[in-house]
Amino acid sequence: MSLDVGALLLQTVPFARTLGVVFDEVSDGRAVCRLPDREDLHNHVAGPHAGALFTLAESASGAAMLSLLGDQLGRAVPLTTGATVEYRKFAEGEVRAEARLRATRDEVVAQLDAGERPVFDVAVELRDGAGTLVSTVDITWTLRPHRS
Repeated sequence: MSLDVGALLLQTVPFARTLGVVFDEVSDGRAVCRLPDREDLHNHVAGPHAGALFTLAESASGAAMLSLLGDQLGRAVPLTTGATVEYRKFAEGEVRAEARLRATRDEVVAQLDAGERPVFDVAVELRDGAGTLVSTVDITWTLRPHRS
């Protein structure tokens, strides 16, 4: 199955499209995307709003997840179930997110095959235009099997 993960996410997640999230790399449980520096995405101190940063992180995590598990969409729907966010530094300029799946494809598919609902994490680092680590986000995903 050939899947353009970035295009799929922008089609199915209108808010990511509204924010202008750009997908640069998606493969093998990893994704890199970025959020443009736009005044309408800023907060009261002229940096990217926390909600925009979270959406960037969630978008990257979804792309990383789908890069390994997109072929499972016919049998399960991916859902986020939780997140832990740490805002470390003030972000300036464009922000880049890099996400990495913490589970292996084999682990997740084996759980689906066993009739279980897999739960796994994707770690995301957000860096600003200067390369400064501004936030870390762990997003928890599940694949909920389709109901018959």
